[in-house]
Amino acid sequence: MKKINQLKGGVALSYITIFLTNIVGIVLTPFIIRSLGSAEYGLYTMIGALIGYMTVLDFGLSATVIRFVAKFKAENDKEGEENFLAHSFIMYACIASLIVIIGFALYFNLGEIYGDSLTLAQINKAKTMTLILIFNLAISLPGGVFYGICYGRENFLLPKTVNIIKYIIRSLLVVTILLNGGDSISLVILDTIMNLFIIAINAYIVFKILGVRIKMHTYDSKLFSNILAFSIWLFVFAIVQQLRWQFGQLIIGVYYSTTVVAIYAVGSTLGNYYGSFSNAIASVFLPKAIQMTVKELPGKELTDTFIKISRIILIVLLYILGAFILIGKDFVFFWVGKEYMMAYYYALIIMIGLTPILSQGFANNILEAKNLLAYRGRLLLALTVMGTIVGFFVVQKYGVTEMIIVTVCFMLLERIIMIPYYIKKAEIEMIRYYKEISPLLISFSIPVIIGVIYNDFSPKENLYVMFSTILGYTVLYIISLILFTTKYEKELFKSIFSKIPIIKNYI
Repeated sequence: MKKINQLKGGVALSYITIFLTNIVGIVLTPFIIRSLGSAEYGLYTMIGALIGYMTVLDFGLSATVIRFVAKFKAENDKEGEENFLAHSFIMYACIASLIVIIGFALYFNLGEIYGDSLTLAQINKAKTMTLILIFNLAISLPGGVFYGICYGRENFLLPKTVNIIKYIIRSLLVVTILLNGGDSISLVILDTIMNLFIIAINAYIVFKILGVRIKMHTYDSKLFSNILAFSIWLFVFAIVQQLRWQFGQLIIGVYYSTTVVAIYAVGSTLGNYYGSFSNAIASVFLPKAIQMTVKELPGKELTDTFIKISRIILIVLLYILGAFILIGKDFVFFWVGKEYMMAYYYALIIMIGLTPILSQGFANNILEAKNLLAYRGRLLLALTVMGTIVGFFVVQKYGVTEMIIVTVCFMLLERIIMIPYYIKKAEIEMIRYYKEISPLLISFSIPVIIGVIYNDFSPKENLYVMFSTILGYTVLYIISLILFTTKYEKELFKSIFSKIPIIKNYI
């Protein structure tokens, strides 16, 4: 019963976290931009991306800790768990040292890297933030072990509750600091202090509440190899994520002003919000789907489940994408101001590129269950590195929009190349998949085309028009969906809406 409560509570708290992250982020971002100014906000996000890029040095160990702790717990092997954790901290000590070495190398070369795009005052401020963030990262990665231990022990409620409280307190302190004249350095210091408190609290949960011990019983070089063998592809996927979006800020910062970096940061932030909606839905369906793959069910049943999950995710994503196409410009205008209008185009391109990837997430879970991640890992890494190199030259000659287009093209190329592999190795009927999702593209296109025509004749940058547009689009989208959704989807949405007091009496 306790385990069930932990799982249900963990899922509920995950949704609360997603909601807080998106809503508070949308509210806080324009406030931070206006308080810092576009130039300093761009500097803040650029240096954050520069140091944040080193998070790949985690080498996937945080997820590996969860897996091994869960394994030792299932085997009731306390000595093995203690020995594993001791080895993990040795690896994290090496990682922390590497972060400090690389961080100081960056610190002493910031002037050379950004000398053409930053003023002397900005370079000095960037150096101060870099030192603080190096310290922050060097303690945060090893401190993440405590979070992983809690997850491995299936203790979700306490660490997730602590994270939610931290996010709320951090948001309130950000507002307080900026209202009292704080700058980007103040925000970096705040995040560092908050991380120290979270690490201390999670350590207390691990040692005092869960009773975990860390002890080197026997030095085992083979254990290091096992840890690295499991974490290597997680490390590859982390590199891909960083190269796709964070590296863009670094490249832009070298050749353009921090204001341009800020606009790019706003666009990529909106793209990340878009992705979080998919993750929220996937978290409900994917555990059951993974169990199906473990049972080695035939390809037809896997394809049926894949199509079912993908269509539900697409219904939500396409609604958001259509809404953004129609009111995105006005939203950006009212959210962060007219000087950030290019962020609309950046976000739109990113959303288009993410849609097929996010909607096909279950196919990758099938690969994971079948232990077939290596091919996709190598493909992703190769295409991402190629895309980054091409983007590096494109942004110099053409601009930021073209660099994002290049990134998205390489993302979509990965989807195309993976189709034969999904068919052959994962036994997914991809031709049937595309046939069965195609009606959703029609149901998406109809209200969007009508909305675009309406926008041509309506006033711009008008709140009344923006809300009336989204209301009309929503009604048309629902009507269009009624014609193209399956019986399963109709029953699912009916069951969801029937739980809403205002609506249930009309269903």
